[in-house]
Amino acid sequence: MDATTENNPLLAAWTGPFAAPPFDRLKPDHFMPAFTEAFVRARAEIDAIAANPEEPTFENTIAALERAGEDLTRVSLTFFNLAGADTNDALEEVERDIAPLLSRHRSATYLNEDLFRRIESLREQGEKLGLDAEQARVLERYHIAFSRNGGGLPQEAKARLAAIAERLATLGTQFSQNVLADEKAYRLVLETPEDLAGLPPSLIAAAAGTAAELGLPGKYVITLARSSIEPFLQFSARRDLREQAFRAWAMRGENGGASDNRAIAAEMVKLRAERAKLLGYETFAHFKLADTMAKTPKAARDLLQSVWEPARARALKEQAALRALAASEGGNFEIAAWDWRYYAEKQRKAEYDLDEGETKPYLQLGKLVEAAFHAAEKLFGLTFTERFDIPLYHKDARAWTVSRDGAEIALFIGDYFARPSKHSGAWMSLYREQQKLDGTVLPIVVNVLNFARGGEGEACLLSFDDARTLFHEFGHALHGMLSDVTYPLISGTSVARDFVEFPSQLYEHWLEQPEILRRFAVHYETGEPMPEALLQKILAARQFNQGFATVEYTASALVDLDLHLKAGEEEIDIISFEAETLAKLGMPEAIGMRHRTPHFQHIFTGDGYSAGYYSYLWSEILDADGFDAFEEKGDIFDPELAKRLHDHVYSAGYSRDPETAYAGFRGRAPEPAALLRKRGLLDTANAQA
Repeated sequence: MDATTENNPLLAAWTGPFAAPPFDRLKPDHFMPAFTEAFVRARAEIDAIAANPEEPTFENTIAALERAGEDLTRVSLTFFNLAGADTNDALEEVERDIAPLLSRHRSATYLNEDLFRRIESLREQGEKLGLDAEQARVLERYHIAFSRNGGGLPQEAKARLAAIAERLATLGTQFSQNVLADEKAYRLVLETPEDLAGLPPSLIAAAAGTAAELGLPGKYVITLARSSIEPFLQFSARRDLREQAFRAWAMRGENGGASDNRAIAAEMVKLRAERAKLLGYETFAHFKLADTMAKTPKAARDLLQSVWEPARARALKEQAALRALAASEGGNFEIAAWDWRYYAEKQRKAEYDLDEGETKPYLQLGKLVEAAFHAAEKLFGLTFTERFDIPLYHKDARAWTVSRDGAEIALFIGDYFARPSKHSGAWMSLYREQQKLDGTVLPIVVNVLNFARGGEGEACLLSFDDARTLFHEFGHALHGMLSDVTYPLISGTSVARDFVEFPSQLYEHWLEQPEILRRFAVHYETGEPMPEALLQKILAARQFNQGFATVEYTASALVDLDLHLKAGEEEIDIISFEAETLAKLGMPEAIGMRHRTPHFQHIFTGDGYSAGYYSYLWSEILDADGFDAFEEKGDIFDPELAKRLHDHVYSAGYSRDPETAYAGFRGRAPEPAALLRKRGLLDTANAQA
């Protein structure tokens, strides 16, 4: 071991509070040496399992694989979390270099024929092994994973699969970095009072703060962070500036030059199709969905189509209302994509006497974090104690010890503010996953969001959508923190893609409960609770603009699915394909896709949601039906239901299939009508039927 490796804090024992990563000692140049050494150690451990002359047993094969590569897992989790939340040029260089190396390591594991034969032998023995339910599940998942990565295929096919995987890893990293580059490069600088027309004080203060950080004191800057551009589109009275900002937002990854993602996305679609065929599937969508709740592309498409038509009909009515509103103000134009949010906000004011400028002062970030914690305490008996003795990777990040019955169960890190070093969006991730293979290992879970910071000395005020995002990601965090399984493979959120959004989307419902809002929606200056009349207006307007929201999401999901139903034998112009798909759907011109293809990170930054963006809607059936159970009880914190939810969903990881997990909580299968009812589309759907 050389001196660099020997002194590397990534490879030394982490002995600080909660054994958290030693962020205060980590430097970018620690990562590549740590990866290099971790690869060597992991490879030796895995190869020893494959070469073991003893007959395969669960312990010497499956449990041994679960223990292998501990250093590599630790280094990888730390690195990729930092690369997403607080990156820089040095980390991006490491990210580009490490992506193909990780892919090679993964392929060398999954395509090892000796390993596959050992796993196959165990599977064939079945009940003779005397495994408990969790062990049997882990064995099943290992066999599925190896089979879906080429186990048992001829050597020529394996070699090609490995090459495809490596190329996809490189392309996915470049895709993500390109989107970030476009987001960092853009700024809309506002200078005159006319430029600020219509903007609420909270957005003006945030834009002034951003400008000051960028060395433009006295000016105001709108960025492509969603928490900056969406409220600008919602409130700016300057139609010309709204159009500028919207076009920049929509054109990320499509601006030509080094950050253009069109060719990258096209190549990834083609390579995925080839991979699927090598594995015996008709298309990549068929391959990807075979291991989900949906099982087939048809099932996913049927769900999307079932909401598309009623959502489109609702959206067209919404559009007509917005056009009439604009005309009443002298606007002689058709509603465009950069107009929708602006006039929708006006329409909401007209219909419900409600505008976001009125609600935001009552939605403070700090209070909403408290609200998310409070709901978790009431449901699952958790307490949160802020820690100031744990060094973190950025001054904005905060940490809390999570306890139950006096015992620590997790460390939670919250990182809430947008900054140039952070990728856009919102997500939950892990610095350490829960397991009990060799003693209890407690998880370290992080939520990363991109809220616009308040002005100097000002509170960070959120929109209701922002608040919902906070609860959503905290629902994911609970899924990771409450995990109580033995084996890392099935820990926490390592579940089917179209089930993983259920715990997070379900948790959003608690935000909207009067009991929560009355306690935590308090004015940032006076501390007075939100007036009851305003609270009731918020609740009454929950289904406002749902045609728009459903169409922009569903269009993205349908384009994703159709892209990955391509056979891969022809070159794809992804922009033309996107336009043709939307034309067939009858996409309203005034609505843009939630994620256009050149910046659709869900499906091109790794394989996570590729052919699977429909998953949010699939999970929404579960969350809508699932929360109905609490409402039927008349108690949103019903102890018996909360315990079943904890035991069968939040703590269970992937120890059982999703259908069984849901039924264990709900007592039956979900009722799909709950989805349309939640979105206010049931009457529209019935009218069309």
